[in-house]
Amino acid sequence: MSQVEHRAERSFAIKGTLVFTAQRDQFTIMENAYLVCEGKKVAGAYDTLPDQYRQIDVLDMGGKFVIPGTCDIHVHASQASFQGIGQNIENGQWNTWFDRYAFPDESRFNDIAYAEQAYTRFAESLLATPTTRLCAYATTSREATEILMKVLAKYGFAGYVGKVNMDRNSSPGLLETTRETIAQTRLWLEETKNGIGAIYPILTPRYFPSCTESCLQQLGQLAEEYHVPVQSHLSEGLDEIDWVRELAPDLDYYAQAYDRAGLLGSQTQAVMAHCVFSSPEEVETLKKRNVLVAHCPQSNMNSCGCAAPIMDYLDAGIKVGLGTDVGGGNTLNMFRTMFEAILASKVFWASKNSARNMDQRKVLSLPNAFYLATKGGGVLWKSGSFEPGYCFDAVIL
Repeated sequence: MSQVEHRAERSFAIKGTLVFTAQRDQFTIMENAYLVCEGKKVAGAYDTLPDQYRQIDVLDMGGKFVIPGTCDIHVHASQASFQGIGQNIENGQWNTWFDRYAFPDESRFNDIAYAEQAYTRFAESLLATPTTRLCAYATTSREATEILMKVLAKYGFAGYVGKVNMDRNSSPGLLETTRETIAQTRLWLEETKNGIGAIYPILTPRYFPSCTESCLQQLGQLAEEYHVPVQSHLSEGLDEIDWVRELAPDLDYYAQAYDRAGLLGSQTQAVMAHCVFSSPEEVETLKKRNVLVAHCPQSNMNSCGCAAPIMDYLDAGIKVGLGTDVGGGNTLNMFRTMFEAILASKVFWASKNSARNMDQRKVLSLPNAFYLATKGGGVLWKSGSFEPGYCFDAVIL
């Protein structure tokens, strides 16, 4: 990768077997082809190098595969140290996972030295995967969030990092008052609004149960003022949805809590993770607001034991990308996540249909899953494909 990095500011080409999904349902495969970069953008993919590029450097990879970098659009960087635990198996209540694992470990990031070490290990682990862009959650600590941004930039990644907001239903060491969390978020935005390398801020209310409506409203104002995107969780579990109803009985559906705060509006791009149990009204809102759904198949199975209706979302015209959701998920490897996405679509289909109708089965194909992992999530940056004008994110296998 270092050879490619040095060529980033001038035109060059990579020669190899190019594999990408310009369309959702099929691979484009070009053997012994040339992928040309101009100014960090894809200039084109060619069977024969055009005359105007005859003098540029060519990195000949022989028969190796060259694919677009994958986009992990939902990952908790602060939970990477305990990925693989899944659920608290000695106590079946879903929310004890936060009390037993997530919250205590996230509070350790208030120690800046620990944050530096843990986030460095996270970035180094990502280097062993095909991921080049990500949407990452940090913690409520502003200082630690900026450390994560700096570390990811240092290792050459691009994407978004969020300072988490929680002004209720959290734990000591993470819980902030509404005034504190908004003030710290504004200060963080001022310090990072122009990005650190290719890492930019994204507003991150953890989810409605941990954020008061006042907090969400003020975050909506910040989203409009600073023109930054938003990420959060939505309809991951039925118990979570019941809790939302208890906290706000006037809501017609879960996503309305974000929508009426301006966090799904036309002023900002929203990335909502999971959406396993979204109601028809919620699905219509996702489509209307152009929300990007972060499909996290492995953690969905870990947390609620169910699969999200991803084929329905795609048929409805809703944008979908993939997330590993470490530490609810067990791996940062997006190849594994593609496999899990295909498997989850089969599980969802089987839960709704008779196994005798296998010839009518409607599930994700391999090109579908590859598309979601690359161009699907890459819609945030116009990355994940080798079409002209796309960000030049290339991974050599």
